[in-house]
Amino acid sequence: MLGSYNIHTDLALEDKERFESDNVEVSGVSVEEFYDEEREIRITEVKILTENGAKTMGKPIGTYITMEIANLVLPDEEYHKEVAREMASYINNILEFDKSDFTALVVGLGNRDVTPDALGPRVVESLNVTRHIVREYGKYAMGEEESHMISAIAPGVMAQTGMETWEIIKGIVDTIQPDVVFAVDALAARNTKRLNRTIQIADTGIHPGSGVGNHRNEISKETLGIPVIAIGVPTVVDAATIVRDTMENLVSTLESDDKYEIIQDLISPHLYGMFVTPKDIDESIDRIGATIAEGLNVFFTQNAKV
Repeated sequence: MLGSYNIHTDLALEDKERFESDNVEVSGVSVEEFYDEEREIRITEVKILTENGAKTMGKPIGTYITMEIANLVLPDEEYHKEVAREMASYINNILEFDKSDFTALVVGLGNRDVTPDALGPRVVESLNVTRHIVREYGKYAMGEEESHMISAIAPGVMAQTGMETWEIIKGIVDTIQPDVVFAVDALAARNTKRLNRTIQIADTGIHPGSGVGNHRNEISKETLGIPVIAIGVPTVVDAATIVRDTMENLVSTLESDDKYEIIQDLISPHLYGMFVTPKDIDESIDRIGATIAEGLNVFFTQNAKV
């Protein structure tokens, strides 16, 4: 049955679900769920508490908040504002330091020329950056009681810059010395129903490109020396996942030991390394990018008034 664990997902919730589906209990991991029936938003908080839990889950120790939002793909501006406010509240909960006075760097990871990977750059485009104004005119120049200094960058990918993303961010962090980094990136999911309908917030940082098997240096507190909050939305699913799930339904009457061997043998090797994205990805990336940016704007504004 371990073959079912080979398909990659960036969502801690899906890692936990796969063990639960096989009745495997993971020690050192806690899960809490909450469902907002009125807005159709399901919140799941997965906490990896021990090294054993981290090894089993394949993810670092930390907190992973997953917002499953059924209507996130709909063009409802008021609904997206509610989602943004909800997101801001969970960022506030997961970030544990004095929020009355801090500076932040928002990093929009990904390739703006590849739509499923353009979430990070889209967020940066819609973000209210304030560092240049605050430095020039003071904290009250934004018309609020007080404003934080917010910087943002979309560093691109190695093929465009010739540099590791971590190298660029590390250089910026060393120069402007923010108190926290927010890294926004597109993710990979295992369940197609979660594509463009899920937001994951984690305090563990991020590994750019890991969703499509393109591993780069991690962007985390360990590598940057300051807290890194990762915000991601699954925009692609491994093609082999879709085929595997379909074939599992077809051979569901077989014994488990035989089932996975048959599935593994029949999946074309050409499918590994291929990823699928919804056909409305252009609209979804623009809409969700604006929503995440609004959530960050709300978080920064709320805490400026503390």
